[in-house]
Amino acid sequence: MTATSEHHWFKSSYSGGSGTECVECAHADDDTLIRDSKQPEGPVMRIRNRTWHMFVRALARDGLR
Repeated sequence: MTATSEHHWFKSSYSGGSGTECVECAHADDDTLIRDSKQPEGPVMRIRNRTWHMFVRALARDGLR
């Protein structure tokens, strides 16, 4: 899948402001889309929302967020 302009892409609030951000996300129906912010027209990973939320909760639980 490649990125489209129809999605609202955002960077994590934990991303640095010095242009070193690497990942952007967007929500699409029941999925979370993930792409490299430095290559916005490049490939996009599509992950089910439930899986994404489990991943984020695990990071927070382990103090990695």
